[in-house]
Amino acid sequence: MRTRPAGTWQRLLDAQHGIITTKQMYEIGVNKDSINHCVENGQWLRVFRGVISVTNGPLTREMQLSAALLYAGRGALLSHTTAAEEWGWQRVGSGPVHLTVPYGCSATSQPPTLRHAKQNCTSESNAQIHPGVVVHRSRAMSHIGVETNPSRTSTADTVLDLVVAESTSRQATITLVSAMSSGGVNVAAMTRKVDARRPMRYLKPIRHTLALMRDGVHSALEHRYVLDVEQAHGLPAGQRQAPVFVDGRQLFEDIRYAICDLIVRLDGQAFHSAKQRRFRDRRRDNAAELRNLPRLMYGWHEVTEDPCGVYREVREVLVREGWRDSSYPCERCILVSGNS
Repeated sequence: MRTRPAGTWQRLLDAQHGIITTKQMYEIGVNKDSINHCVENGQWLRVFRGVISVTNGPLTREMQLSAALLYAGRGALLSHTTAAEEWGWQRVGSGPVHLTVPYGCSATSQPPTLRHAKQNCTSESNAQIHPGVVVHRSRAMSHIGVETNPSRTSTADTVLDLVVAESTSRQATITLVSAMSSGGVNVAAMTRKVDARRPMRYLKPIRHTLALMRDGVHSALEHRYVLDVEQAHGLPAGQRQAPVFVDGRQLFEDIRYAICDLIVRLDGQAFHSAKQRRFRDRRRDNAAELRNLPRLMYGWHEVTEDPCGVYREVREVLVREGWRDSSYPCERCILVSGNS
């Protein structure tokens, strides 16, 4: 092989985590025959067409991302689940790398890249060189990316991409609340992003969910309570984050039904320390007891696994305290009662 300029070669490999394109190699004097020789004898790996790993071992996460971006070309951004993983909201998976590219880019989605049958693999897991690429296209490339290394979509754009990719409007709204909470995206920022990009799918349920969040829905658990307990059964809408003053300190009840002062607490705020939670709940309990207010508490399991059971309990207390019942069974209630 011809002598390579060590400085340029090393800078490229350092910046690109050991991944390089054939075009870059041609520019520094490496010819096609030399590249093919190194690939065929197993010294290097051909990750994608025109993209080479100058090692023959498994690719690290950084190498996989670099290879995908180099394959897609200038301007490509990590997006969707891959961007969420890079932002730290989701656990890194073993699936393909998601990229967003501008319209007109020639890159297309690629299946996993496997080692050639002639090459010996140290293990079955080592047979896969790269998990593949899923290519998305956008006309909004100029304002959806942020200057990170590697390049990725902004937090708000990542949330919107994940939401629009869901298969149902219900799952889209659940993902919206969860991703906004995980990514620290506030309602105002998300509303601006939705207005700017105007998604073709789920626009109405997205705006409805953002309105709920403006009214005080702060977590995925609270959102599921609104969807599956209140709205699905025709219960009255409770006041979200209702203030209560204890010992001169303002605390907040998750849900308060003003028609009879029923308090519903949703135990899903994992970001509080155990000590903080115990103090908050103890003081709120004492304040409610002194005011003789009925209260119920539910966690993630009850609300998501048995929302109809939660509905029946809330309804019973509301009716007992004087509410004129106007609720109704949901489809799930009817299905369960029909099978019993």
